[in-house]
Amino acid sequence: MEANVWKAALTVLSVFGLASPLGAQTEIPPELEDLKQPRIVTRLPQPMLVVEARGNPTTVGAEAFGLLFQLYYRSPATPKGPDQPAPRARWPVEFDQPRSEWLGIYGMPVPEEMVDIPGHAPPVGLEAKLTTWEYGDVAEILHVGPYTREEPTLERLRSFVEEQGYTITGPHEEEYIRGPTMSGPGDPEQYLTILRYEVRNASAGE
Repeated sequence: MEANVWKAALTVLSVFGLASPLGAQTEIPPELEDLKQPRIVTRLPQPMLVVEARGNPTTVGAEAFGLLFQLYYRSPATPKGPDQPAPRARWPVEFDQPRSEWLGIYGMPVPEEMVDIPGHAPPVGLEAKLTTWEYGDVAEILHVGPYTREEPTLERLRSFVEEQGYTITGPHEEEYIRGPTMSGPGDPEQYLTILRYEVRNASAGE
């Protein structure tokens, strides 16, 4: 995800007093240190509040994240403050296709108790809904640095998946642990993004 998408989204959120200063820290949280190496783990299904948007994420991403966070914060069922989860996005696209055709699914984990979306009038082309992201076995790795330098980290992850005898079965997913701040892009060298794929053991069922 590009930095200017996050910056625009956080500008929208700051008007409502909803955004927190992502990127204010510089240390990698201890629980993420091991994730600098790729791993395969099992994750349970996760209830999600999502906003779907088709188009170049540079332009539609800000609107999508803006709506996502507004709905999240307006719900009485969602945790706020230190317990607030990091936002995620899924990209069920081929990245060599025109960016104007990309489908972005921008999401926030929510508790099962959230059964209704607050009333809203979404911008044209955006759709908000409650759903569940299925997981099971996933391969993931922590990317440290600018979003524009993700590809070598993704190559490490994809190579690891193959070496472990797994195949990728789900879309590219990103979890934004640390990104731009409300006042600007911050230091892209300090961005933290978990890159993730659903995977399946290639020998399963043989």
